[in-house]
Amino acid sequence: MKLQKNDMVKVTAGKDKGKSGKILRVYPKENKVIVEGVNMYVKHIKKQGQKSGERVIKERSLPSSNVAILNPDTNKIDRVGYMVDDTGNKVRIYKKTKKVVMV
Repeated sequence: MKLQKNDMVKVTAGKDKGKSGKILRVYPKENKVIVEGVNMYVKHIKKQGQKSGERVIKERSLPSSNVAILNPDTNKIDRVGYMVDDTGNKVRIYKKTKKVVMV
């Protein structure tokens, strides 16, 4: 999976299309990500003893194919590629600008 935690992404499909946020968590085996403030749902928690019941609003996971990384230089969506730098390390780059992805 080419997306990592703390990447800024934009939703490209689904009910939250057009929203953007930071990736909070990545599930590579399921090919899903959790994006901050996107795909929200309400979980109702029952009353337990003296503690009253409540409604908790949380983010739900999205398929990683429904999000695209945001390029901060152009402020548009981009794709991620890989390149070996001078020191021999494999780094992620933006396909359009060929610049290194900073996390």
